[in-house]
Amino acid sequence: MSKITSKITASRVIDLRVPTSDQLLGSDPFHKQPDYSSAILHLETDDGLIGNSVVFTIGAGTDWICHGIKDLCQLVVGMNLDEFAQEPIRLYRRLIDHHQLRWLHDGVFRMAAGAVLNAMWDLWARAEGKPMWKLLVDLEPEFVADCIDWRNISDALSRDEAVEILRDRRVDVGRRELEMSDLGPRAYCTAGWLGLTDEQILGSIRKLQGQGFDSFKLKVGLDSAADVKRIGFMRSAIGPNCNLMVDANQYWGIADAKRHIAQYLDFNLKWIEEPIARDDVLGYIELAETFRDASFGFACGEHAASPVIFKQLLKSGAIKYCQIDASRVAGVNDVMAIILMAAKYNVPVCPHGGGIALCNMIQHYGMWDQIAVSGHSDTQLVEFIDFLQQAVRYPVATRDGHYVTPNSLGWGLDFIPEFIQEHRFPDGPVWANRSANRKGAAFEVDTSR
Repeated sequence: MSKITSKITASRVIDLRVPTSDQLLGSDPFHKQPDYSSAILHLETDDGLIGNSVVFTIGAGTDWICHGIKDLCQLVVGMNLDEFAQEPIRLYRRLIDHHQLRWLHDGVFRMAAGAVLNAMWDLWARAEGKPMWKLLVDLEPEFVADCIDWRNISDALSRDEAVEILRDRRVDVGRRELEMSDLGPRAYCTAGWLGLTDEQILGSIRKLQGQGFDSFKLKVGLDSAADVKRIGFMRSAIGPNCNLMVDANQYWGIADAKRHIAQYLDFNLKWIEEPIARDDVLGYIELAETFRDASFGFACGEHAASPVIFKQLLKSGAIKYCQIDASRVAGVNDVMAIILMAAKYNVPVCPHGGGIALCNMIQHYGMWDQIAVSGHSDTQLVEFIDFLQQAVRYPVATRDGHYVTPNSLGWGLDFIPEFIQEHRFPDGPVWANRSANRKGAAFEVDTSR
């Protein structure tokens, strides 16, 4: 690895929000009127590189994360990029093990730390002239293992086991990279948002099928009779041979989950996503046992705040689909650990997408997993949601139901300046004439809609 001479000289954090609640896009039982938003970080170097990252939110609270990112950036401004590229775990531990901030633990703190780490990885990939997936694929197994914090997960996956997994796949990396050089991971789409009519859902399905998609998801949770009707409608619309998944967004407790899910047995579902709380590992174990003979498994992970929760979900056999999120945990370092644990327990990695630019990031994790970790594309699905692609210079592309392999540098998170200016919160033109109560916790759901 050649020495990188870049030095981080400045940081810029942007609170970006889009009033998607106007159209109810992204709605689910809990999040009835989301405004898709991102805390955006730009790290600048003395030789003109800009490293980018995002933390996806749905409106209120974005400013909390922005403040955390700004505070943590004090630890990287003035740092040489080569110092990070030689040993990424050092910055990871400097952030995660901060002698006072560590008291806050996971959630906003870990997401803010992830933003800083992801921007540093982006800078490194840009300095090397590579897309993120290619940077990760080219790393030696031992180097990948050295990026991971093993303190709380080695009882589920040891460093030696991780190196062995990566070495075993190394033999076929060249072939797999060639196979995925044009079309990347297979994708699935959410077509059944709660706020949409049957006609709108059907129109979306037909459009997506025309683009080669054969895997679809819908939101459930509020009303069991209505949900059964909607699932039946979706199954009829997509046909018997397409994959159908449902997502409850953690709306139920155990008893309600069992009652609702028992009514879904005849629809040949692929998975039930987040039926209960994100960290209720014992609950997922109970559900997996209750429905062990069903066609579906349980999917979880987009809200799991650390690799430790994934360790418990994977080691216990509670989930059959591992849904990493690109901005929920502490950056590439954490996601590497999660994907490797999933590989050991033969659980397909099906990343969570959507939001503003999340799909731009998760496509790279899907590529790394399917080229260098699992080494196949037989069971994974990577979420694709065609929202707000106009925000970035390099929109995600799909063809024949797959992601088109990205070749832009780093994460490809180059935002359009005009979009940022328009949607900057709270002073962008989009927000100028909106109610002041949109600014935080005071923005409550409009029950008249």
